Amino acid sequence: MFGNLYLVATPIGNLEDITLRAINVLNQVDIIAAEDTRHTLKLLNHLNIKKPLISYYKETEKIKSEILIEKLLSGKNIALVSDAGTPVISDPGEEIVKQCIEKNIKIIPIPGACAFINALICSGFNTREFIFIGFLPANNSDKKNKLEEIKDENKTLIFYEAPHKIKSTLEVMKEILGDRNIVLAREITKIHEEFIRGHISEVQEKINEARGEFVILIEGTNNKNAQKEFLNNLSLEEHYKYYLNKNLDKKEIIKKIAKDRNKSKNEIYQYFINY
Repeated sequence: MFGNLYLVATPIGNLEDITLRAINVLNQVDIIAAEDTRHTLKLLNHLNIKKPLISYYKETEKIKSEILIEKLLSGKNIALVSDAGTPVISDPGEEIVKQCIEKNIKIIPIPGACAFINALICSGFNTREFIFIGFLPANNSDKKNKLEEIKDENKTLIFYEAPHKIKSTLEVMKEILGDRNIVLAREITKIHEEFIRGHISEVQEKINEARGEFVILIEGTNNKNAQKEFLNNLSLEEHYKYYLNKNLDKKEIIKKIAKDRNKSKNEIYQYFINY
């Protein structure tokens, strides 16, 4: 009989945020796979839990997944934890989840803290529809391309960012997205928990000490209708070239043009069949 893989959420700051179910699971499993065993050991010592630990971080995710899969197939129950919050969300875990699905190994989520959800509910922005991006690419050009890709979204945009990159990232966001309303959330659930609100330019002036990882929440644009009007005033050829410049393939371009103009994909396809 196979073991189970438990995806266990741990506190993002305040240790009282661990759930009773998470404590029970950590007590009962055979092995705990941790993003940083030293960090997890502090939590386990606080909870007076002693279990074998295996490191499981991004650079070793593939090879460690294979080792853990073998143990699961032999009947061992394993808990996967990240340094803080919910594993797999901008943290290691995707690889082993995929392999468990392939091997029909049961995956059990143990809910708990998640930084971006707690930041979102305190933001005052649209919570019905939002897009979680996580960490932007490290390369500045790739970062700008990603922001260009989502700049016309009217949904709340959510990002993670490291303290040493926050100022440069905000500058790029202002350049690409405009001086929008944003919320910076940092040190969530900790003593120095803080929500900094305002336009990007105002928030930039309020950042004195870049301490703790940030959640950046950006209000969605209200330019959707203006964007659609702009595109529909183009000729079909110009409309096509607009999306071609965004490196989309022909099939995706036709799909987008049809949506923009409220036409059938077949009608647009026939127009561009020899384009």
